This record gives sequence, C-alpha cells and structure tokens, in this order.
Amino acid sequence: MTAATPEAYARTLVEVFPAHAPGNFTFYPDMGKWVWTTFNEHQWDLNWSNPQVFLEIVKIMLFLANRGVAVVRLDAVAFMWKRMGTRCQNEPEVHQLLQALRAASRVVAPALIHKEEAIVAPKDLIPYLGQGRHTGREGNLAYHNSLMVQFWSALATRETRLMTHVLKSHFPRSFVNATWGTYLRCHDDIGWAITDEDASAAGISGAAHRNFLADFYAGSFPGSFARGGEFQSNPGTGDRRSNGSCASLCGLESAIAAGDPAAIDAAIHRILMGHALVASFGGIPLIYMGDEIGITNDHGYESDPNLAHDGRWMHRPMMDWSRAARRREAGSIENRIYTGLRRIIEKRRATPQIHAANPVDILDLDVDGIFAFARPSPTGSLVCVFNFAEQWRSIDSARLSQAGVTQWYDTLGEAHVHPQDGSIALPPQGRVWLT
Repeated sequence: MTAATPEAYARTLVEVFPAHAPGNFTFYPDMGKWVWTTFNEHQWDLNWSNPQVFLEIVKIMLFLANRGVAVVRLDAVAFMWKRMGTRCQNEPEVHQLLQALRAASRVVAPALIHKEEAIVAPKDLIPYLGQGRHTGREGNLAYHNSLMVQFWSALATRETRLMTHVLKSHFPRSFVNATWGTYLRCHDDIGWAITDEDASAAGISGAAHRNFLADFYAGSFPGSFARGGEFQSNPGTGDRRSNGSCASLCGLESAIAAGDPAAIDAAIHRILMGHALVASFGGIPLIYMGDEIGITNDHGYESDPNLAHDGRWMHRPMMDWSRAARRREAGSIENRIYTGLRRIIEKRRATPQIHAANPVDILDLDVDGIFAFARPSPTGSLVCVFNFAEQWRSIDSARLSQAGVTQWYDTLGEAHVHPQDGSIALPPQGRVWLT
C-alpha cells in the first residue's frame, strides 16, 4: 500500500502503545511497503480477508490440539478485521471469523477450548462469549476485564456503587457453553475501562475518576497505599493506564517498607478478599505467578536496557524461590497469603453453589462499601458479601434472607453468623460466603 492508505486509516485509529510504539503502521524500505503493526513493528497484523490466512491459522491450531494443547489463547481478537473510517476494533466480521475457527476445531478436536483475549468495554466484551446467532458457538473463555477493573476501583474509593452498577447492568447471569476467566492481575497493564456513562450513573465524573485511579495506583495520590506505575500516558486522549503486581497495588510493598504491621495486615486482607471474590464469582479463577506468596514489584527492570522502555516488566518478575520457600514458615507474610489462598481454593471446591451451571445475580444491598452477589442453585443459594470500606459495615439480615440466606453459615470462614438487631457486621476487607 502507498502512504496515502495508512494515513487514511490512521485518521480514526487509536494508538495502543503511544509511548514506545507510536502509530499503527511501519514502513520497510527493503520491501518498499507499509505493514500494519498495531502493537509493535515486529508484530504484524494478519490480513484475515485472505482465505489462505484463515486456513494457515486453522492448520496451526489443529497441530497444537494434536500435540495435546487443551486451551488456545487467541490474542487481541478485537483487532482482527480492518474497515476504513472505523477504529478497526470489534467489527462484525471478527465474530464470524471466531465462530468459523471454533467450528473448525469442533470438527477435529471438540475438547479444545478457545480463550478469546479482548480487553474492551463491557458492551463489546459480551459478544466474544457468544451472542445472537453466535450464542454457544464462539469463545469458551474470556478475561472478565471489567470485574478486575471494578475491584481495583472499589478498593481505591472504598465505594461500590460503580462496581454494582456496571456488573449488574452490562453482564448476563450466565452463558451457554462459555464462561469467564476471573482474575485480579495478569501480565499486562490495567486499562481503566470505565465509561463516562457508567461513571455518571454512579454520580461521578468519568474523566476525573480514571485520572484518580491512575494517580492512586501510581502511589502519587495523597494517602494511597498502592505502589505501581503509570503506563502509556496519552495527552491527546487522556488515556493513562497502570502497572503493578497484585501485592504492591494492595499496599504490601509500602507497608513492608514502612515496617507497619497493621498496614501489612490490611494489605494481606485486601489480597485475600480479592481472591475470595474471583473464586466465588463464577468462571475459572486465575492466579498470576507469584501472587500466591505476595510477590511485590520488581524495579530492577529499569536497569535493563532491553526492558526499561516497558513498565509492565515491573510486574513480570522472575520467581523469587527464597520467598517461595518461606510459604512454609508459620506467620511469615508468604505463609499467611499462601495458606489463605489455599483455604479459599479448598472452600471453593467444597461449595456446590459455585458450580458453573448456577448463575450470578448481583445484589444492591444499599450499604456504602459493600459488594454482594447470589449464586442460586437447586440445593439453596450462596450469598457472597465483601466489605471494601475501611470501617465495619452492618448489613440488613432481611435483605440477605430475601437473597436466599437461610442457614446463616459462612462456608468460607467455617462459622455460623448470628444476626444481631436485624443485621450482621463485617470488618474492613471482610468477606463471607453465606448459605
């Protein structure tokens, strides 16, 4: 293509990595050609309008399945189809291609699972798990990016109105032949995918809230417990993303540096509350390497010229095996996080209401800082309640009864909860799975 074609497309495109990989095209003088490179100059976009491209990808996919691969991750699927005058994201042909890829694997390797990586707004995310004529025929798995974003938003604000609104308004109770991958952190940055419309529904400014979150998780907002980094700031669009490990964003790094036992306790409770949330929400909970022992940010990447340009290496450390060994030392930070996470996993395994066949109903209990949902099932409901506030909160027991609580037993904490004066109380970062 000539330079005129990239220029025409670029008028409506956004830059994914404006700081270290600006633009969407790269010119190769030795070929005398422009190549579409959305992410990096060494990562070429495919021309999916060419049938030979589709056939080659099917060949590779089935080769991997034949070698025993159980799950294939289809990266950045939102960008697969190009159309002049658009952002070239989430175009209808994307879903036709993904259904075709799924159909090809179902014929030859029906057990192969397709995980579609799409970090997009809620309204655009749902179709990747099948919608309309694609229901039950597209992706089997997708990151629940919105749950991750809303967790960190609520943790910073100690307020859950936005979280409740987004997860209740935009997402179905369940899917056909598909589910979420739920997680707190992964290898990538956090893009603050909070729309102005959703922010307005929660009574806040979208732009101001996104800027607040970027400041908070960079550790520059007054009183922030987090230690992270800003990523790919784009003054033209106002986009500012965030980096950092789960533990550092939860306050563990700053608490250890300050030698503050109370702050360490609070950070550990934030970590465990988050994992109790993703373990019970539905789908397949994911744990990023090192989160199970509280690995904090690796700032050493800044001294490596091959890595220093990309702040995501802050939370892509080598495994610290000396810290991993401390998970066996009773009372150590690593032991407290590791055993707490093991307990969550064991309780998840023993709780039938968390079965994938049971839907997720978001509850609005009308209590500041409280997020809750129910998992109704034929054998009775499970009601999961989380306190994002920094103070104790009281929850009306009648509202919980209406949601399905009958036995008043916390299966996560293995204890009966006794309502007092018509309510139950939760401490800061408290979490209960009530039957």
